[in-house]
Amino acid sequence: MNTLSPLQGLPLHRSDPFSPPDGYAKVRAEAPVSPIVFPDGNQGWLLTRHADVKAMLANPSFSSVREKAARTRRTEGRPTPLPGAFFTMDPPDHTRYRRLAASRFAVRKIKALEPKIEQYTREHLDRMEETGGGPVDLVTAYALPIPSLIICDLLGVPYDARDDFQRWSLSILDTELSEEEQQRTILEGTEFMLALIEDKKKNPSDDLISDLLDPSEEKDRISEFEIAGMCGLMLMAGHESTSNMLSLGTLAALRNPDQLALLRSDPSLIDTAVEELLRYLSIVQFNFARLATEDVEIGGQLIKAGETVVGSMAAANHDPEVYTDPHRLRLDRAEERNLAFGHGIHLCIGHQLARVEMKVTYLRLFERFPTLRLAVPFEDIEFRANSVVYGVNSLPVAWDAPARTMTLPRDRMTT
Repeated sequence: MNTLSPLQGLPLHRSDPFSPPDGYAKVRAEAPVSPIVFPDGNQGWLLTRHADVKAMLANPSFSSVREKAARTRRTEGRPTPLPGAFFTMDPPDHTRYRRLAASRFAVRKIKALEPKIEQYTREHLDRMEETGGGPVDLVTAYALPIPSLIICDLLGVPYDARDDFQRWSLSILDTELSEEEQQRTILEGTEFMLALIEDKKKNPSDDLISDLLDPSEEKDRISEFEIAGMCGLMLMAGHESTSNMLSLGTLAALRNPDQLALLRSDPSLIDTAVEELLRYLSIVQFNFARLATEDVEIGGQLIKAGETVVGSMAAANHDPEVYTDPHRLRLDRAEERNLAFGHGIHLCIGHQLARVEMKVTYLRLFERFPTLRLAVPFEDIEFRANSVVYGVNSLPVAWDAPARTMTLPRDRMTT
């Protein structure tokens, strides 16, 4: 039985920029299924325990369709979701759209992309090295361009349009933008995608947009607006989340030199290190909002049909019942896999791609620049607190020149 008064909105304040907002630990300890009043005045529930969040994500009685759910971050209405944006859908619609994209994200396809990821990584490290020790902004020089190039290749988006799609991605994720501004940004992104689709009809190539325009079976044909919604979503998610993980993860490693030394001494830990950084940072700040379609019990609490439930990824990934000393970064941690990419049918479709990108780019960065360090005081780093995806606005770094290049045997990396 909950004894806390309802929370007034989601916890937001962080005393430690690498840890979840402060209020989550108290809520999880005292009432892990806690009543909460959302900004629009509706009351629902906040889940903060790993087991409860995972159970909710696996339960088909919780709907991802947002139209009837409470507004969990703002008082005003929400932008109209695009056709094909399957993350806000339930089966069978979700199943259909996800299946159309799934082949491009299959394990064998992602493995085939690894040489390209290595190539882009090497090219950007070479450019950084040409500066003779920096300083350079790791976000613009490394963390943002590499995942952008990869998702552009996969979808069939011209990389020279990156300024446009990176700008509207930032706007869509900005939690302080008004509904009107967000809707305008969505329309701008849709127009961008529709123009690209029109060009792809004349000049198809080996990419997802071309696949969707010319399906092998007629039953898989969808409209151009649906393609724009699907691929616009994946374009945004495919570079924003990975980019922020690369920059924020590098900062976390630099702030924990004992852990970085551990990885440098044993690069075979890279798989474990990536999972730990995903858990530790939990960069998606607002996620896992669901609507109960029938009465459901979670964590001993009855949730009634029609009530909105938010499962906190950050709180779940720092649950002391699951992770020993959860607020400590341990790159050799071998505990239960985190919920950074979700769970159940809405598990992020690009999770395998993101993991491979992080493995390659973290390893190669720390190999190439063994003296990598911040080029400004830590206190001067600006964190992106006003975004759905947490990160840093910039990350100035430097190193001792000349750089030392180390080449690892290919079998030291696992994908």
